[in-house]
Amino acid sequence: MRILLLEDDYLYKVTIQDFLEVNGYDVDDYDDGEEALDAIYSNSYALLLLDIRVPSVDGYEILKDIRSNGVDTPVIIMTSLTDIQNLSLGYELGCSDYLRKPFELKELKYRVDYIIKTHNFKSANEVIKIDDIFSFDTKTKTLLKEDKAVDIGRYGIELVSFLVQNRGRYISLDTLQDIVWEGKEISYADIRMCVKRVRQKCGQDFIVNKKMVGYKIG
Repeated sequence: MRILLLEDDYLYKVTIQDFLEVNGYDVDDYDDGEEALDAIYSNSYALLLLDIRVPSVDGYEILKDIRSNGVDTPVIIMTSLTDIQNLSLGYELGCSDYLRKPFELKELKYRVDYIIKTHNFKSANEVIKIDDIFSFDTKTKTLLKEDKAVDIGRYGIELVSFLVQNRGRYISLDTLQDIVWEGKEISYADIRMCVKRVRQKCGQDFIVNKKMVGYKIG
């Protein structure tokens, strides 16, 4: 699973990244808030670890931005701020948890594992409404049209499942290849053909695209 880490203290960042990678996670690390925000909208992450006081765009601004745009990726805020006003703000904006600096790496692992597991369990047991006609059952991985299953093939289902879980933001072709096709040797034309088949069943506007950016649902 892939985690985004935003931390401008170099030693802290390297220590956290090394620890998470030893424990089986892939980590994209940033020390600039604006660069991290761009990455969040360009990639898919299981979890965001955000420091508050970072250059360009602070952690609270990032959290506010992504929640207002429908990104529901769980967020753990890492901060040395301890007053109730700052803690309340993070929860009001939609963070999942706080880690108060300094913290033990073992505590970090417990919190990361728990929040990812909880988020995935919740996502795996809900029917997500896409629009007035379509919905997606994430537990059975079934696309529903007015409560009736739509046959869009294996990769069509995997494609829609991933786009629904990241609804509201564009997903690049490279990310789709890595996640949906599990890194298999396929061309962009193969991905576009899969999108075309889904559109034939669901309508041209069901999946929208932005040139040089990617595809999205919602």
